[in-house]
Amino acid sequence: MIKTEFGIKDLENLSNVKAHTIRIWEKRYNLLQPDRTDTNIRKYNLDNLKKLLNIAYLYNAGYKISKLASLDAQEIQSLIQSNVNGVDSQYAVNIFKSAMFEFDAELFETTLEKLLKEKSFREVFTQIFTPLLNEMGILWHSGTIDPSHEHFISEKIKHTIIQHTYKAKPHSQKGSNLQFVLYLPYNEIHEIGLLYANYELQSAGFNTLYLGPNLAMESLNYVTKTKTKVIFVAYFTIKPDEDNFNDYLQNFEKEITLNDANELWVLGRKADKVSVNNKYIKCFKESNEFIAEIDSLEKSL
Repeated sequence: MIKTEFGIKDLENLSNVKAHTIRIWEKRYNLLQPDRTDTNIRKYNLDNLKKLLNIAYLYNAGYKISKLASLDAQEIQSLIQSNVNGVDSQYAVNIFKSAMFEFDAELFETTLEKLLKEKSFREVFTQIFTPLLNEMGILWHSGTIDPSHEHFISEKIKHTIIQHTYKAKPHSQKGSNLQFVLYLPYNEIHEIGLLYANYELQSAGFNTLYLGPNLAMESLNYVTKTKTKVIFVAYFTIKPDEDNFNDYLQNFEKEITLNDANELWVLGRKADKVSVNNKYIKCFKESNEFIAEIDSLEKSL
């Protein structure tokens, strides 16, 4: 079911405007007209949310709230269009939020199409999808959005990455003896970062073997038996657990035999937790570091 009712804390989480400020804007400027429960608790509808997202965008762009509060919906949209230079990243994030709450696939696709006319897919992913996904994680944990909302956005982004990976794959491959193997560890299912890593590698012309989520370490040994040089690429978001993370890397080193033939590249939010000292384990805390490493390797071949 589409979520159509929001508390003031939901609006704060979604718009990054403090609840105290929203109350002041309501009282002083009559900005929003929420319904109230029998116990006088504010309840906002989807139109209230959309209006606040637009107002917050323009307010952060330097417009005074007194002016914005006097405008109707059409005037607000006109002001946004005149203010946006090209396709604005923060405004696009807000549009995708609206698409999420209404499960509006068409709005997602048309917004993405507009973005891709002015930005590369790399720019769209790093400047818009990544901040959006970070916000989705916070909103899900705070109870502001339902898992169905997060799944809708995540699946749309996954399909977009897969489509662009297919389009970007060159006819000739670099480093014919080099095989990148991408996987998520056992019980890890957060796949978007790994899919994007695969996109970057294939765009650069490298051979990739995508094994996907929830893979036990012992299964990776089958790959090393058939490939000359393997660089494993793992994306750690939730798993392994904090207490077992470096133990996992040490076991990987022993079981997979990291050496001149095999390496492990670690991405994801846990990359900065690595304390294992091994020259065959490389950690990338940011996507731009990973991209720079790919570019460097590509030039060396």
